Amino acid sequence: MDIATRVYNHKWKIDPIVRSLIDTDFYKLLMCQSVFRNKPDTQVTFSLINRSVHVPLAHLIDEGELREQLDHIRTLSLSRGESTWLRGNTFYGKRQMFRPDFMEWFENLRLPAYHLERKGDQYELTFEGSWPEVMMWEIPALAVLMELRSRAVLNNMDRFELQVLYARGMTKVWEKIERLRQIDGLSIADFGTRRRHSFLWQDWCVQAMSEGLGDKFTGTSNCKIAMRRELEAIGTNAHELPMVYSALAQDDVALAQAPYDVLSDWHEEHDGNLRIILPDTYGTQGFLDRAPDWLAGWTGIRIDSGDPARAAEAAINWWQQRGEDPSQKRVIFSDGLDVEKVAELQKKFASRVNVSFGWGTLLTNDFRGLVPNDGLAPFSVVCKAVSANGRPTVKLSDNPEKAMGPQDEIARYKRVFGVGEQERIKVVV
Repeated sequence: MDIATRVYNHKWKIDPIVRSLIDTDFYKLLMCQSVFRNKPDTQVTFSLINRSVHVPLAHLIDEGELREQLDHIRTLSLSRGESTWLRGNTFYGKRQMFRPDFMEWFENLRLPAYHLERKGDQYELTFEGSWPEVMMWEIPALAVLMELRSRAVLNNMDRFELQVLYARGMTKVWEKIERLRQIDGLSIADFGTRRRHSFLWQDWCVQAMSEGLGDKFTGTSNCKIAMRRELEAIGTNAHELPMVYSALAQDDVALAQAPYDVLSDWHEEHDGNLRIILPDTYGTQGFLDRAPDWLAGWTGIRIDSGDPARAAEAAINWWQQRGEDPSQKRVIFSDGLDVEKVAELQKKFASRVNVSFGWGTLLTNDFRGLVPNDGLAPFSVVCKAVSANGRPTVKLSDNPEKAMGPQDEIARYKRVFGVGEQERIKVVV
């Protein structure tokens, strides 16, 4: 694939950024099936949130092009081959992971309408409707924003400039892969869909990881690329589930229980390596302190905010206190990783737990230092559920820089979940 030529040709013919409804993360499909089964009538609003306010998306991205890409996504439906892959493939050792009633619904899905409005230097982009439908907008919406921003920067570059840029980008990725090769016992997957440079670039990075790392590369979160490249589709669940379940809680008692209700529903549907706890939505330590005993029997934990080493130590201590052997548990690190942090965490924890890594933006969008004014440096943009049945959602996180929700509700959640002072950590991606 000559990526530079394809990018150059965008000047006269724009490729669709999102090519398929399964050009999304695997955990979105798993969660969507869970929501379809347990909360199908919940009405939600999702909203784009640009944490990197210094990046003026409304100046960089043409509104007409943005609408064109979003409108295209609304025309997409599952192809016969994609449906066959989802219905018949083995995921996490299980055939027919996706139930027939869910697949019938998914095969008929068209994404609902969006609301787009320019507000100063930024865009306000929101999606409203039933939870199973609206949640499927998150990943494609982010991918469109990220790639249109990339195209805006690349648009002024000539063909040879683009060839040199991508040669340097490929060299940068490959040098990282060569360093990762040296890490004994490494287990790493691509988690880079939502803030990738482009679809073609993510696809190239995944192929490079597969060839360069062999068995150390365990797969990709991107369903389309997993299908295309015959790789494992990787993913479990995300903050979205406890955020919406909590917003639906009728009182403080129900609110305190909501994160465990999520996992109780998940427990009924999945086993093995899909039983991974994501504990940091309302503070990792408090979550573990109040967790029911049956959760200690789950396979592992994913760490996605705050100090990763501190969170891993908290998980190890929790397992020991609950009579579990940490050496039989899996810890998945997935927040803002790059090679140095991967090597550091592997060295610190590999002898104590089964360590895995979900490598995201700094795999699929690391063009830092390669264009003037660092115009392609990755930035932090998310698309989150902001309300459920008219009630606001809240996320506290282990890093207050990632907190979201109305201030009065944040204060209430901190009280209910016993969250005190937290260390602020700069959010890069």
